[in-house]
Amino acid sequence: MIDLRHGHYRDVLADATWDALICDPPYSERTHAGHDGGVKTAADLRDALARMEAKRAAGDVSAKLARGIRDQRTSIARAEREQTTQRRPLSYAAWTPDDVHEFVAWAAPRTRGWMVCMTDNVLAPVYAEAMEAAGRYVFAPLVWYAPGSRVRMTGDGPACWVCWIIVSRPRSQPYSTWGALPGGYAGPQDHARNGDKAHVGGKPLWLMRDLVRDYSRPGDVVCDPCAGWGTTLLAAEIEGRRGLGAEMDAETHATALARYQSPHVQQKIAAAEWLRGMDAGAGQASLLGGEE
Repeated sequence: MIDLRHGHYRDVLADATWDALICDPPYSERTHAGHDGGVKTAADLRDALARMEAKRAAGDVSAKLARGIRDQRTSIARAEREQTTQRRPLSYAAWTPDDVHEFVAWAAPRTRGWMVCMTDNVLAPVYAEAMEAAGRYVFAPLVWYAPGSRVRMTGDGPACWVCWIIVSRPRSQPYSTWGALPGGYAGPQDHARNGDKAHVGGKPLWLMRDLVRDYSRPGDVVCDPCAGWGTTLLAAEIEGRRGLGAEMDAETHATALARYQSPHVQQKIAAAEWLRGMDAGAGQASLLGGEE
């Protein structure tokens, strides 16, 4: 079951509690500025194409320029077709350290089990500090390593292929004997391989499914207070958990609800339920002495 509520998490999740919190809240101002600085409109792309074509008219017949012109025309066609930018700006505000402390102080008492927060290198130590202050056991940062996921549009240095994941648990015995977990995750920001399209800044479904499996148990309530298009809640549903979340933006919230009802997503959920049924049947047969 997916319960995605429209509004600020403080308001619409005020009376709720959950077993695991797994979320990808807004990042720092540095990350937002770096992302939005690369935004290019169709008009920007046409201006760049005009400069390239001027070089060709002036006698530059290099293969590199020819490829650039071809690729630029493709980008312009895509931007005009989608009536959007080549890289859309983030629609939500960056978080400050105060926002992180406020969020963790609000979420920790409502979280019975694991807290898993994705962030950038600026806010990673802030999450760790806030979780520690909330009385939780905090682990060394994990990473999601996604080769090729980001390119510095300014061309002034290395790209960032890492997202930090700050994980903490209660200090109680049930969670101290949870079991060994991965030290990180590796894979592309490839929504297409899941037949899915995520919102700007969203994480791929394969990654959120991995996190849900590692940090919750079947039947648990998994909460994402900054749900966006609801990938975490969808991952929870597919993995046999119950998804609970909040999204402030009305358009994004409506898009997430429509996404859940799409034939592709419904088929994915049904297939996961069928596989769980098959596994349960095999387990019962084994207990009764049947063939495995």
